[in-house]
Amino acid sequence: MSTSKSTAARPVPLKGGRRTLSLPVVLLIIAGALALVSLVRLISGANDITSVGQVAGALELAVPIGLAGLGGLWAERAGVVNIGLEGMMVLGTWFGAWAGFQWGPWMGVLFGILGGCLGGLLHAVITVTFGVNHIVSGVAINILAVGITRYLSNFAFDGVQGGSSKQSPRVDPIDKITIPGLSDWLQDLQQQHWFLISDIAGILGGLVTGLSLLTVVALLLIPATWWILWRTPFGLRLRSCGESPVAAETLGVNVYKYKYIAVTVSGGLAGLGGAFLAIVATGIYQEGQTGGRGYIGLAAMIFGNWMPGGMALGAGLFGFTDSLKLRGGAENVHAMLLLLAILLVIAVFWQLYRKKYVAAVISAAVSALLFTWYSLTDQVPSQFVDAAPYVTTLLVLSLSAQRLRMPKADGVPYRKGEGK
Repeated sequence: MSTSKSTAARPVPLKGGRRTLSLPVVLLIIAGALALVSLVRLISGANDITSVGQVAGALELAVPIGLAGLGGLWAERAGVVNIGLEGMMVLGTWFGAWAGFQWGPWMGVLFGILGGCLGGLLHAVITVTFGVNHIVSGVAINILAVGITRYLSNFAFDGVQGGSSKQSPRVDPIDKITIPGLSDWLQDLQQQHWFLISDIAGILGGLVTGLSLLTVVALLLIPATWWILWRTPFGLRLRSCGESPVAAETLGVNVYKYKYIAVTVSGGLAGLGGAFLAIVATGIYQEGQTGGRGYIGLAAMIFGNWMPGGMALGAGLFGFTDSLKLRGGAENVHAMLLLLAILLVIAVFWQLYRKKYVAAVISAAVSALLFTWYSLTDQVPSQFVDAAPYVTTLLVLSLSAQRLRMPKADGVPYRKGEGK
């Protein structure tokens, strides 16, 4: 083997050149963010933005998005772009509801995972074995999933009591847990509306009040994914397939096998997110109920820089903004205008420190517009309330685009034997 070829096959170092934030710095940032949100709550009077109900609702809305994002992370860390997350979620909603109303909610969860796995396996066959463009395959799966579920609904749900060609009968709920005493104490503390203390109590209260057991499972999957992919030999081999499959093959890694495993797991996680929607969030399957959450999960994964913790943060952000419109609606989103304006002022000083004067001027201008909008109005239009989660997603992605680093071989065609 020539020197140039061996150099090309050598794995690329994974260091991104940025310093990793230490735990004290991360905790300081979190404390600062909580203090800022608490200050905005006191100024605006929108006391519901950190209430127990708000946090619990945000968590429920964030879970399916986070599971889809986690699925995308598994696939893309192995080098396969998974635009088909939406379709795999659709399969999860249908199979979860179909099995759930017949055999109980936990069987629905299992079948939802299996339905998503089928979608993931199909995506793996198309992209890994036949080498079809990943985007084309993902879009085709999204379209196919809608057609399949609509066809199956005509046979499984139409004519059944409580069902129709577009929805399933109601599924029994999964048990929810509340920590007695602690939940009530935190709720009382939150209702005092004290600076920072009540906000922390509201956040903690939302995590211990009416928490579905499936939500607990979903939350545990985040550290489990981190441990499997970054702390085990299996995870190292899987990630090597997304960084340099040719180099991985020269070291004896069966690249096809790991890509198949990753994409199938990806589909299963997306299917679990779909089952969560059908069984926990609504208790029923309805056509179109995923509402683009597969795509938003993909955006959360990108925002999180292909890391589980960052992905969870992105999903939580979307869930939080989405739940604002359900509790207090226009008043809560109006308060977020003030929060965003203050954040942009902080961004101005940061950009001036880094000598990015054009970006600083743009941030200052947008901040001034937001301050003016907040000062001259008491509420925002209902159309903006509905669009707020999607606008937030676009803003966050655009602001974080410069610090992103995707796996180097993500979406790159690979044929077995290239490393020999």
